[in-house]
Amino acid sequence: AATTQQREGRWMQGEVHDPRAYKLDGVAGHAGLFSTAEDLAIYAQALLNQGRSGNTQILKPTTVELMTRGYQVVDIMRGLGWDVLSGYSSNRGDLFSRQAFGHGGFTGTSLWIDPAQDLFVIFLSNRVHPDGKGSVNSLAGRIGTIAAAAIKNQSIGGVKVPSKASLEVLTGIDVLKREQFKVLNGMRIGLITNHTGLTREGESTVQVLNNAPQVDLKTLFSPEHGFAGKLDVSKIGDSTDQKTGLKIFSLYGKTRTPTPESLQDLDALVFDIQDIGARFYTYISTMGNAMRAAKQQGIRFIVLDRPNPINGIDFSGPVLDEGSQSFVGYHRIPVRHGMTAGELARLFNTEMNIGADLQVIPMQNWKREMYYDETGLTWVNPSPNMRSLNEAVLYPGIGLLETTNLSVGRGTDTPFEWIGAPWLDGMQLARELNRSGLPGVRFVPVQFTPVSSKFANELCSGVNFIVTDRWRFQSVETGLEIACQLRALHPEQWETKSYNRLLGNQSVFDAIVAGESVLQIQALYQQDLAEFGFRRAKYLLY
Repeated sequence: AATTQQREGRWMQGEVHDPRAYKLDGVAGHAGLFSTAEDLAIYAQALLNQGRSGNTQILKPTTVELMTRGYQVVDIMRGLGWDVLSGYSSNRGDLFSRQAFGHGGFTGTSLWIDPAQDLFVIFLSNRVHPDGKGSVNSLAGRIGTIAAAAIKNQSIGGVKVPSKASLEVLTGIDVLKREQFKVLNGMRIGLITNHTGLTREGESTVQVLNNAPQVDLKTLFSPEHGFAGKLDVSKIGDSTDQKTGLKIFSLYGKTRTPTPESLQDLDALVFDIQDIGARFYTYISTMGNAMRAAKQQGIRFIVLDRPNPINGIDFSGPVLDEGSQSFVGYHRIPVRHGMTAGELARLFNTEMNIGADLQVIPMQNWKREMYYDETGLTWVNPSPNMRSLNEAVLYPGIGLLETTNLSVGRGTDTPFEWIGAPWLDGMQLARELNRSGLPGVRFVPVQFTPVSSKFANELCSGVNFIVTDRWRFQSVETGLEIACQLRALHPEQWETKSYNRLLGNQSVFDAIVAGESVLQIQALYQQDLAEFGFRRAKYLLY
């Protein structure tokens, strides 16, 4: 080991430098290890390989996932022993993904690992030589940025960095088409879809399958909001597709499950609908019901997978109570699940003992840290009031509030980007929410008048949500903080009796009504959330 700084009148060499670890004679959990760049590279590669080094599995993949994922700790993100996003993260650079994790050392060392980019950066320096006052964090961060730019094909200071060519994200229907529909050859199929079922080029999945050779598209099924995705009503009837002449069976009308009659003469049901990433968004419930029907009918169920638009890493919020399952809470998963429809189908099939003959056609080139605007795919509003990715990012937390006597912006141009009510003091609520220090979001007092839905044609005082950093923003936790503030500021006016309908967790609901803090409330569901992380890992495809 190189000499570093002087301490107590002598040069230190091969001794721990961190002041706290030094006081403990070098025996400390946070500092004091010595290694080489070569050995650290082996270690980092093992973590990228989900705990495997060469032919030896050292850690289980679920263990690696659990210890390296980010956990919200007040206003920072930490893994178990790892930094993710905090005041100490400047040495990670600017282009590492949300999935990255790392650690820094007292003498100016750092290791950052990014599974999303299959990248690690090791920086070993001697910043404490000779007087202990050197600083290299900005240099380490710069090196990390250059390394990530080389992967992402970006420029540094206006200079293009050579890199791998970026790859287009292909959804399940794109992959199926490219592989000449081999999975469906010779089959009579029913297709569960809506206006979001599109190829990368914008061609309807209905048309693609209807024109596919050796595929016999017999019938169509539509979810909530109808085949065209424009209806916002409680029941939708059957109809006919004008382009193909095929009958469309509504799964949001007299029945929410395909009937045996509608499945007659079919060999398979195919599902192709864009989900939004929240437990109470009903397209995944439609999928689950259809899987059961396929099992009962003895036919295959095939999911053409699509991205989780608000990324596939983050999952958060209370897990649904056992016994609280419904069409807006199909299974015991958290409010924000961080999974694709195909992955959820795999989880439902096993954990709910559905036992369908299930096949998922995975996407290609999709990375879990991607938001929808990073996929290159065209945004199509999945439902009438889900009009932008920003609204989708806000939805898991803000959507929880709409079963109460609040407007969540339905009947305005920007639903889920604000809340309000005639009885609400928007200025006071915005002030308290800004004081709470929630990461990645600001709150602005507003007034608005919905033209339809709740409080139609009534002036509402409320709060507008400005997401400033979606990496740090935690939608569900923000929604819970809003609920706590509403309970404190308007205990008489805010009606909580229906709040648990989408929340689906009695202990969390009771804590909000009792006036407990968000930190106390989060503690109530952390164990269930961690257990979900273990359950979830088995079904991930990407």
